Amino acid sequence: MNYSTLKKTVVLSFVSLMAVGMAKAQTTPADSSKTSSGTGTAKVFGGASQYNTFSIGINIGATSPSVFTGGANPFPKSKADLGYGLSLRDQLSHAFSLQLDAHGGTLKGDAGSGTVTDLKGMKWSSFSTKFWSGSLSGVINVGNVSFLHRANAVNFYVSGGAGLAFYKPDPIDANGVDHNYNKTVKELIVPIGAGVKFKLSDQLDLNLGYTENFTDGINLSGVHAAFPQAITNKYSYGYAGLEYTFGPKSKPSLEWANPVAMMYDELYDAALRQEVEALKGRVANVETAVNGLKKDSDGDGVSDQFDKCPNTPAGTVVDGSGCPLPPPVDTSLFMRKGQISGPATSAAAYSNIQFEFDSSVLKTSSYPILDATSADLRSSGASAELDGYASSEGTAAHNMRLSKDRANSVKTYLVNSGVPAKKLKVKGFGETHPIADNSTEAGRIANRRVEFHKK
Repeated sequence: MNYSTLKKTVVLSFVSLMAVGMAKAQTTPADSSKTSSGTGTAKVFGGASQYNTFSIGINIGATSPSVFTGGANPFPKSKADLGYGLSLRDQLSHAFSLQLDAHGGTLKGDAGSGTVTDLKGMKWSSFSTKFWSGSLSGVINVGNVSFLHRANAVNFYVSGGAGLAFYKPDPIDANGVDHNYNKTVKELIVPIGAGVKFKLSDQLDLNLGYTENFTDGINLSGVHAAFPQAITNKYSYGYAGLEYTFGPKSKPSLEWANPVAMMYDELYDAALRQEVEALKGRVANVETAVNGLKKDSDGDGVSDQFDKCPNTPAGTVVDGSGCPLPPPVDTSLFMRKGQISGPATSAAAYSNIQFEFDSSVLKTSSYPILDATSADLRSSGASAELDGYASSEGTAAHNMRLSKDRANSVKTYLVNSGVPAKKLKVKGFGETHPIADNSTEAGRIANRRVEFHKK
C-alpha cells in the first residue's frame, strides 16, 4: 500500500465512522427527566463536584512515518501499520481537559525502486521501527453540534503536549541485511492532534482522531540521511476508539455540558423566576422604607420619622428633634441696664451658669449672664472654652454626659445670639474639679455649673 492509497483509506474510514457516530448521536432520544441542556440537575455555577470528570479510553488505528502536513522523509514510500493506545483524561472544565496517553505500534517505510544513501555513503532499502510512547496533553473543545434537543452530541477538539518515545529502529540495507539497533532510543516528542467525539450515551463516547508526533532526534528510521531528510523525523497516528466516563449515572459528564443551554434553563426555571420576583418585592419594600425615612414634610431638615415638632413654619431654626430653638435674645436691653446699673453688668459676663439637678436646660436667670458674655465675645472677637461640670449624684459616666450637655446648651444659646460657633470650644469634666462640698445640698448646687474661660 503506497502513501496515497493510505491517505484515501484513512479518510474513507474516518468519514464512515463519523457518519455512524452522527447518526447515533442524532437519534439518541432526549431524556425527559432532564433539562434541555441534557445535564440533569447540574447548574452553571454549581462547581465540578456535580459532574463526572474522569474517563478512560482505548483506541486502535494506523501509524505512518509521514504526516498530512507534509515534509521530507528519508524513505519516500510510507507503509501503514498497526497502532494502539490507552488514554486517561480529567475534564477540568467543559472546554478543557488534561489527558495522559500511552501508545505503541510499528512504523514502516521503504525506498521504492531505489535506495536511500546515508551520510557515510551506505545504501538502504527499507526500515521497520517498533515504538512505545507516553505523553501529557491539553485538550481543548473548539466546537460542538447539539442538534435538536440542545444537548451536545458531537464535540470537535484539538490537543497538544509533550512526552517521551522509546523505539528500536531496524533498517535493512540494499543487500537485504538487517541492521537492528542494539539499544532502545529515547527521545522527546511533541504530539499535536485534532479529532471529533460522538456521544453514544451519557458515559460512552466514540472518539476519532489524528495526531502528528514530532521527535527531537534523527534516529526514527535508523538511517542518518542527508539534509533535509535528517531533520524531519516525525510520524502520525490516525485512530478510532471508545471512551468511558466513570462516576454515578445520576451525574452528567462535564465534557458534554452546554453552559449556554444550562443558563437558559436556569433563567427560565419557574422556581427561580418566583424567587426573583420575591426578591424584587423585598427590594421594593426596602426602597419604600428608605424613602419614608428620608421624607421631610415641613422642610426643616429633620425627617418625619424623627421630627417631634412637625409642620414647623418654613425658615424656622430647629434642633436635632425638629423643635424650634429659642429665638436670639436682644441683648441691647441688658446692655442698657448694665450701663444704668454700673459695674453689675461687667460682673455678670463670664460668670458661672448654674443648672437644676440632673438637667441641662438653661434657667431664665442665666440669660443676662449669657447675653453679656455674648456681647463681649462679639465685640472683642475673642474665643472661649465652655467647661461643663456636675455634682456627685449618679454614676461618673452619666455625670460626664450631663456635663457635656450643659456646656452644649450654653454654646447653643451663644451661637443663636450671634457668636461664631468656631469661637466656642466645649469640654465636659463630669463630677471632677468640684468648687464646693458635694456632701451638702448647697455645695452640690454650686457644682452644677458651666464655667467660661476667655481666650
